Parts: sequence; C-alpha cells; structure tokens
Amino acid sequence: MEIQLLWWHWMVLGMLLMLAEIFVPSFTIFWFGLAGLVVAVLLWLAPELAISWQVVIWALASIGFTIAWFRFFKPTMTDRTKAGLSREAVVGEIGQVIRDPQDGRRGVVRFSLPLLGDDEWEFVTTEELKVGDRVVVVDVSGNTLVVAKKGN
Repeated sequence: MEIQLLWWHWMVLGMLLMLAEIFVPSFTIFWFGLAGLVVAVLLWLAPELAISWQVVIWALASIGFTIAWFRFFKPTMTDRTKAGLSREAVVGEIGQVIRDPQDGRRGVVRFSLPLLGDDEWEFVTTEELKVGDRVVVVDVSGNTLVVAKKGN
C-alpha cells in the first residue's frame, strides 16, 4: 500500500501544528507548522514530489526555521522596556513640588505623566525646596524618591 500525500494534507498539518502553539506555548511547534506550509506549496507546484523528499524537506525546513528563530529573531525580541526596573524607570524624570518637606514630613512631587502607576510621589531631598519648584529624580529609596532641584 502506497501512501500519497496531497498538498492540502501538508497545509492542514501545518495549520494544525501552528494552532497547537496556542495550547503548547513553546514557539517551536509553530516552525514545524510553517515548514508544513512550505511543503504544501512545493507539492502544489510539483505534485510528483516523492513522499520521502516531502518528509526530508519538511524536516530540513523545520530545523532551519527553528535555528533561524533562536539565532536571529529571538535575540532581537528581548524586552527592552523598563518594566520591573523601577529605579531605571524614574531616575531623570522631572516633576513639580506640590507639598514641600517640613518638620520631618516628606514632600510630595507631581509628574505630568504617571510614574509606575502614580502621578504623585513622596520625596526626600537634602536641598531646601518650596511648592512649585521643579525637581529631578536622582534615586529611589524604598518607596520614596530622592530628588534634587532642577538646574543644579
């Protein structure tokens, strides 16, 4: 009994493998599915392609796509945001003092855009500040910003 695969068999296999990526988030099955689509196109163009060559092309394309993914594309997709890096996200931001620090009480600075989910933050400083001064964040100490007067 001879097995004959048609181009649409490979198309269905490729799509099923790509859909399997939804349930098995490894991002490698996707490339096997993409290779199946490549074989489907080749078989559509050359319907006399032997099944052994189909499997070899599918395996080589799967390996090629997987290597290309891990070697070239995945490194460029690394997270370059500042998420999870609170200090790096706020240092250098400029705000305006809305409550000056007095009698051991921390001051409050407001930013035009929320920093880490809030637009008002308590701060400490070694300088004398008053309401309305513009400050720049120079560091983070726990949940408190360390600021300096802008222009210093």
